[in-house]
Amino acid sequence: MAPGHVAYGLSAQYGLPVTPETVIAWERGDRSPTSAELTALAGVLWCSPGELLARATTLREHRIASGLAADELARRVGMDASSYLRMEESGRWKGNERQSAALAEVLALSLPEFVTATGKDEALADVLRNAVTTRWQAYLRPLSKMLPVPKHHLEDILEQLHTDYQSRMVATLSWGGGGGQAGSGDAGREFLAGIVARFWDLARGTERDY
Repeated sequence: MAPGHVAYGLSAQYGLPVTPETVIAWERGDRSPTSAELTALAGVLWCSPGELLARATTLREHRIASGLAADELARRVGMDASSYLRMEESGRWKGNERQSAALAEVLALSLPEFVTATGKDEALADVLRNAVTTRWQAYLRPLSKMLPVPKHHLEDILEQLHTDYQSRMVATLSWGGGGGQAGSGDAGREFLAGIVARFWDLARGTERDY
């Protein structure tokens, strides 16, 4: 189907005033269709919305790929639709622990997918870096609020990460000084650079134990 045919189908079948130029922009990735446009586009092309998404990363993309309307997803995670839509549009999930667990279950999200979709990648990295360079116990609660994983699993993982980091630091610091400054030494910097990947390696065994 040429872009003009697709645009005509969107207009004739769904009443959407989409031009051929807009369809071309979608194909090139210069623009993204709205939820309504994506659903209609799937109808015109005789496929599911999920098949039009290369790889879902946002809450909106995961929801569309699952074939759920925003109000239905909101109902299933236990919040009102307007609150959910605000989070979806901002890219910042603010649901409580129960709602987070429900969201991950309804959308069938892996832990890394959940973190990315809820906009918590940077926050997770910050928590992990602070946990391994200071007292990890102080960061157990913030991490448990961030991830739908039982607290005892997170406790084991943080303790292991902290032990690994401190062992590397002890092995690379000279007797004469350097004094244990967080991140000093190549081994410490390398460890912190890969802290999220190391966390996922240790957490892989917990999926899904939400």
